[in-house]
Amino acid sequence: MKTVSILAALLLLVTPNLAWSATATHETLDLTTSMVGYLSLLIFVLAYLLVIFEEQLHLRKSKPVLLAAGLIWIMIAIAYQNQGLDHAAEVALRHNFLEYAELFFFLLVAMTYINAMIERRVFDALRDWLVAKGFSYRALFWLTGVLAFFISPVADNLTTALIMCHVVLTVGKNSPKFVSLSCISIVVGANAGGAFSPFGDITTLMVWQKGIVQFNDFFVLFIPSVVNYLVPAAIMSLFIPAGMPDSANDGDVLAMKRGGMVIVGLFLLTIITAVCFHNFLHLPPAIGMMTGLSYLKFYGYYLKRTQQQEKSHRFDAKFQEASKHSEQTDSPGFDVFEKIAAAEWDTLFFFYGVIMAVGGLGFIGYLGFASGVIYGELGPTTANVLVGIMSAIVDNIPVMFAVLTMNPEMSLGQWLLVTMTAGVGGSLLSIGSAAGVALMGQARGIYTFGSHIKWLPAIALGYAASIYVHMWINADLF
Repeated sequence: MKTVSILAALLLLVTPNLAWSATATHETLDLTTSMVGYLSLLIFVLAYLLVIFEEQLHLRKSKPVLLAAGLIWIMIAIAYQNQGLDHAAEVALRHNFLEYAELFFFLLVAMTYINAMIERRVFDALRDWLVAKGFSYRALFWLTGVLAFFISPVADNLTTALIMCHVVLTVGKNSPKFVSLSCISIVVGANAGGAFSPFGDITTLMVWQKGIVQFNDFFVLFIPSVVNYLVPAAIMSLFIPAGMPDSANDGDVLAMKRGGMVIVGLFLLTIITAVCFHNFLHLPPAIGMMTGLSYLKFYGYYLKRTQQQEKSHRFDAKFQEASKHSEQTDSPGFDVFEKIAAAEWDTLFFFYGVIMAVGGLGFIGYLGFASGVIYGELGPTTANVLVGIMSAIVDNIPVMFAVLTMNPEMSLGQWLLVTMTAGVGGSLLSIGSAAGVALMGQARGIYTFGSHIKWLPAIALGYAASIYVHMWINADLF
């Protein structure tokens, strides 16, 4: 889970209702009360239990969902063939697979850029700059949280959280309380920061790519997202230890490699390209991302051709000595295909399994039934708040995919609400987001499930406040 992306976040075109896609040319069956339906539900639940206990079992999360997706669609296909409907399942599955293909290439490009920036030591340079400045514990608490908030809309929340956590672990090695509180702040900040950007979180990408919310509309969530972070952060900051950390970097500072900032610029240009493809040309954003990958490929070619000039980039006089060390340890050139190979393939296959498995349940008829119960009886506001709470327990990817598959009739304000709650709801528990799970491993024994849940009231207060602020300042959208 090194670079779950970014943008992490970044789940594309999600099918609205698979049964509808097949209805145009084929009859559909209600399998919700059949043995096929019951077995499909059981298989999905068992697979997801294995995903939840991934860390304990040391079983990659993609394996159970890949198997579950295959078994569910095998049973669906057999059920339809027994009724003489040989191609109905095929039509639905092909549509679903096409949507995943766009997701795959979008995420692959994003992950490649993030890996390139990691290899060029862009994030190492930022980390070491923070460490070298000698901030106080309280200043570092706010700096790491605010940076997590503003970096995660562009980079994925997992990578952002890991970078900031490394900073607090480096400077706070003698203050476990500072580390624990800072990790909670980082998780909340990273998740909140991704909620107001189409590229900031998987859930926002899903909704944007589906065309339900336009690119510019997401930014009305900025103030609610700020509130979601600031409320718990302000409360926790009152308990940060006073004083300054000891010198933590021991003079071992790595400087950025040549071309690091150019790759950052190319990544931003790639994002702009994807947005333009979607907004102005009405083409899939994945095509824009693939076009942007060519920018990195050509620049990688330039770096490789000029590798004899490879020198660490000096952006601060304090790092000149470290640059000499960097020149000795730099790799002999830049290979873009190594960055592609380093993509988080387990995550990409996990997304495939989730989309196919949940899509199969939707085609069986379960999600249509659930939509009527949840959104029909509880109402959209209550349902969308509960979606966020559920995402603290179950990964927000299948939760948000299920909502989009249900495709309930909602206003723009309600769609923005569920987008925000699904993204920030994962902060309620340490296991509710990839950032929280990763930081429990990185700060093992210091940032734990128990240390996080102690601050659940403060985080829940921020969650409730962000919902209230959104419904207040964006009332005209409801």
